[in-house]
Amino acid sequence: MRNTRALAAAGAAVAVLGLGAPTATAGGDHNQPSNIVALPSVIARGGQMTVTVDGCPQGGTMTSDAFRTTHLTPVRGANETSRGTATIRQDARPGSYDITVNCSGRRLTRPAAFTVIGGVRGGIGGSSSSGATPTDIAIGGGLVVAAVAGGGLFWMRRRAERRF
Repeated sequence: MRNTRALAAAGAAVAVLGLGAPTATAGGDHNQPSNIVALPSVIARGGQMTVTVDGCPQGGTMTSDAFRTTHLTPVRGANETSRGTATIRQDARPGSYDITVNCSGRRLTRPAAFTVIGGVRGGIGGSSSSGATPTDIAIGGGLVVAAVAGGGLFWMRRRAERRF
């Protein structure tokens, strides 16, 4: 009875270890690109983005409609990982973009890998209109009228106090 329990426990341990161990492939499929990561995932036109690709030990290229074809270089110390830095074109339209990676003749595309946002007009405080709008003029005029009326009332009141 004791031998049966020990044999059952050993069999269960072998089954658990066998299912948890990675399977080996006969072809050595190490050059299959996977896991494309673009950081930052939201970027403005003209910004630089880093793309990391697993399964690309010899490097390769990456392309997108938002940037020129860029080289991927192997990362030392990282197992089969390559990295590249791309600069987003100034004329890229805001929206989502795909990245296509080519490593050792194998291609992988990640749809909607990153998003380009419109630039900011930094010199004018982020405003997109030029000059004052009719609403701005009405608000400013109302403030001037209120200030003149308040000042006039204050002056008239002080003048009336001096007479007594």
